Amino acid sequence: MSGFETPRDRALRHVAALASGPPLDPALRVTLNFHPDRLLRGKPILDALAEDGTYVSQFVTGTSNGGLTAHPGGDRWRWESRIFDGAYDTAPAEERPVYGALNFRRKAVGAAPRFGSAHFRLAAETLARTTFCYPDSHLEPSDFGVAERMGLIELALADTQDDLDDYIEAQVHGPVRLDRDVEALVLDPCYRGTEVAASAARLGCPVEWHHGLRLEVDELRLQPGYRGQEYVDLGTRIAVDGVLDPRVIGDVARTERHDPQAVKKVWHYVARFGTAPAPLVVDHP
Repeated sequence: MSGFETPRDRALRHVAALASGPPLDPALRVTLNFHPDRLLRGKPILDALAEDGTYVSQFVTGTSNGGLTAHPGGDRWRWESRIFDGAYDTAPAEERPVYGALNFRRKAVGAAPRFGSAHFRLAAETLARTTFCYPDSHLEPSDFGVAERMGLIELALADTQDDLDDYIEAQVHGPVRLDRDVEALVLDPCYRGTEVAASAARLGCPVEWHHGLRLEVDELRLQPGYRGQEYVDLGTRIAVDGVLDPRVIGDVARTERHDPQAVKKVWHYVARFGTAPAPLVVDHP
C-alpha cells in the first residue's frame, strides 16, 4: 500500500476488511458512559475534562470503570493488538482509541450504563472513524463492524445476554473533542443543583438530563443472585433513606472506605434494576 499510513488508518482499514452487513442507520449514536462524580488524578473528572477539552483513553488517564489493564503487555493492550492488527502497538497513548458503545436500543441512559450513569452522546460525524465489535473486546470477539458494514445489531438482538452486557462495543479512533465531537453530555437528575452540574456547564457542550436511575433497598433485596448477597448487604448499608442512586454510589466510592470492585457491583444493581422515581402528585382541594 503506497503512502504513509497512520495507526488510526491502519486500524480502520483492518477492521473494515473483517466487517460485513448493511450500512449503519446514521441516526444511531455512540455513547461514552462514565461516572461524572469520580476523581481523575485527584481532580473532579468533569473539571479535568473541561481543562483538557478532550476525552481520552485509559492508557492516558490510568483509570477505568471496568478492568484496568491498559499498559504494555496488559490485557487491554493485547486485545487492541489483536483487533487492530498491531496498529497501536508502538503508538503513543494519546493516539489510542476511546471506548463506548453503539446505542442501537436508543436507551435514554446511554448504550452501556454499567460503566456509569452519565454519557457523552457523540456527533454523527464520529461514526466514520469508529469500529465496533460484539461482544465486548475482553471476550476476544470474532464479529466486527464499521459504519458502512454493520451486521452486529442483528447478532446482539438475537442474543440473550443480561441487559448490562448486551452492548455493541465501539472504539472511536482519533481525538474526541468536547466542543466539536459531542452532541451532549447527558446526566442523571440526581445531580441537578450540584457541583457536577456546575462543572458540566463549563465543558463547552450541551447538557441534557435523562429520566434517572433510583433503586430502593426493598427491590435490591429481591435480587441476591444477580451479583451476590454481599453486594446486596453493602448496598443496604450505604443507601440513604432506603434509596440508592448514582450520587449515593459516587459519594461512597470517593471515600475509598470500601473495595472499589464491591462498590462497582452495587452500581450494577442500580444500573440494572433502577428506575426513575415516581412523579410527585399534589392533591388540590
